Amino acid sequence: MKINLLALILLIILVPQLLAAQNKTISFDSPKIQYEGRVAFKDSAALINWSGSSINLNFKGAEISAILKDADTSNYYDVILDDKVISKIQLDTVKKNYLLASGLSKGIHKIQLFKRTEWGKGQTFFYGFETNTETKILPKSKSKKRKMEFYGDSITCGYGNEDTSEKDSGTGHFENNYLTYAAITARQFDAQFSCIATSGIGIMVSWFPIIMPDIYDLTDPHDKNTKWDFNNYTPDIVVINLFQNDSWIVNLPKNEQFKNRFGSEKPKENFIIESYENFVKTIRTKYPRASIICVLGNMDATKEGSKWPNYVIKAVENLNDKKIYTHFFKYKNTSGHPKISEQKEMADNLITFIDKNIKW
Repeated sequence: MKINLLALILLIILVPQLLAAQNKTISFDSPKIQYEGRVAFKDSAALINWSGSSINLNFKGAEISAILKDADTSNYYDVILDDKVISKIQLDTVKKNYLLASGLSKGIHKIQLFKRTEWGKGQTFFYGFETNTETKILPKSKSKKRKMEFYGDSITCGYGNEDTSEKDSGTGHFENNYLTYAAITARQFDAQFSCIATSGIGIMVSWFPIIMPDIYDLTDPHDKNTKWDFNNYTPDIVVINLFQNDSWIVNLPKNEQFKNRFGSEKPKENFIIESYENFVKTIRTKYPRASIICVLGNMDATKEGSKWPNYVIKAVENLNDKKIYTHFFKYKNTSGHPKISEQKEMADNLITFIDKNIKW
């Protein structure tokens, strides 16, 4: 009886170790892993924050897992196998292994983890991929020749775009950056994708203390000391979709952030135009050769009678730069944030504009 009990204890201890020995880990810092978006690196993990950031690996084998931990439980990722979304995973605050795909056919496969949710949902720690010893890890794909970068607010994040109810929920479950106009446009042009966006943010004022000029140059938006090296990524096209939140808050003199930014007096038109102009000018200094498209919409900042498109037009005219464009999305005239179909309409509209006006 004692012998059987001892044998059982040994099995409990040794079997997991034997199984682990049959697997291999591809560390987060492996040269065979390809990242898109601004990613910070620590000693033990890659830190994923911004919407639309992704992790990619090519392999030849039957299964693949990822080792992840999240600072919250609000983050979701699309699992994309061979360029097709196959599942959605919600992360936990405990470091663990997530099976991404199994029972795969023989041949070469590509796995991608795409961050659906914005940095306000918490930070993700990616430690690496795990697979069995029979799997062959392949070199990363050649980098896409074209590059795009987007600066935006909730519209660009994909806030509530999968919520079909009237609640317009901002929970991570309903947010999907992969199906925003920004990500769709980048995929259409087979371009690398960088997305610097936060729900509620503005250029002059936000629904919280920080504004886009405070964080546009950060690798980790949680840490103001992590300045991004703009030499690491030089986009061909930059799209700026901001001013929706500014257009609301400037009319709310009792709002705390209004008071913090403006005191008791609503900003004058010249100040509004200059603020936008200065932000675009800052982006131009980072990317001297890029085409910059200043877009606005499709929420009520572009509804009939709105002055905000004209503010953008005047700011761009003042810059007198032939490679800075203006383009406005049609007001959707529905409640809440743009849903998937409305995001697709914006993408189609932006793609057409780029095709007609910009040479890559």
